[in-house]
Amino acid sequence: MLQLTPLALLAVLVGLHLHFEEDPAPSSAPPPIEKEVLALFDYDAEAELEIEEHDWTQEHRYTRADLSYASPEGGRVPAYLFQPEGEGPYAGIVMMHGMPGSRDNALRMAPRYVETGAVVIAISAPWARPDGPREDILRFDARDRDEQVQLIQDLRRAVDFLLALDTVDPERLAYVGGSYGGAMGGLLAGVETRLVAYALAVGDGGLVAHFTGAEDPPPEEQGVGAEKFKKWVELMQPIEPIRFVAHAAPAHLLFQNGRTDQLVPAADAEAYQAAASEPKTILWYDDGHALTPERIEDQMRWLSERIGITAPD
Repeated sequence: MLQLTPLALLAVLVGLHLHFEEDPAPSSAPPPIEKEVLALFDYDAEAELEIEEHDWTQEHRYTRADLSYASPEGGRVPAYLFQPEGEGPYAGIVMMHGMPGSRDNALRMAPRYVETGAVVIAISAPWARPDGPREDILRFDARDRDEQVQLIQDLRRAVDFLLALDTVDPERLAYVGGSYGGAMGGLLAGVETRLVAYALAVGDGGLVAHFTGAEDPPPEEQGVGAEKFKKWVELMQPIEPIRFVAHAAPAHLLFQNGRTDQLVPAADAEAYQAAASEPKTILWYDDGHALTPERIEDQMRWLSERIGITAPD
């Protein structure tokens, strides 16, 4: 894998559609996730969300709310809620950005999904609160593990948020994530059972996979001491998305990756895809690490068959 500094992990997604393929069913069941690891992502689902509304913006045919809710691990989760006009019921979508990035990444994409008949909630990762990404997004210690666990809990609370809305159909919930969000969606899919579909764009198997590929330089050349890096890998491997995406069933999975992506090389994408449970759809594109209107439309068409949004013409 290409060597990256933490700030070089992007949320931008672009590409041209090339072809479609379905992976064969796995020949054997994936290894189970340890109970103590699964327990890390538990939270009190009965706790109050403690929603604070900061601002409402009326746009053409939808509203955008700037709000926050309480994180199970402390602090507040900044979020945008995009809602179509009318009473619904609408599909619900949890949208997750890449690295670096924040909920602001959804400002371009979420309105397109609102037009298809979906309520969208987009949150910021713990390292992007409250005003944007820290300079040291990754610290290569236990804090990275804690923040990844917190993110999954916060995304699960975002599902709770959608389910609390009278305008959302609880049977039509999905996740859309790109780059880092595409990776973390695989982790979420292994612990969250209320979503029926996950669209995972230009993702790989997780942060460990991202820094330990065949093309990556040794940790010393990545600015991390060998012993520190080894301990970090040991901390992060149990919660790598590539382990959890194998347990996404019965949820449907969509993978979108580029053959010339230098941030997520094809071999890493293929390993992530291969680990995933069925049913899954794999779309390859003849370019790199980004999201063109064509790719967004591919997502929408795929999701239209699973959560009943309106597919583009």
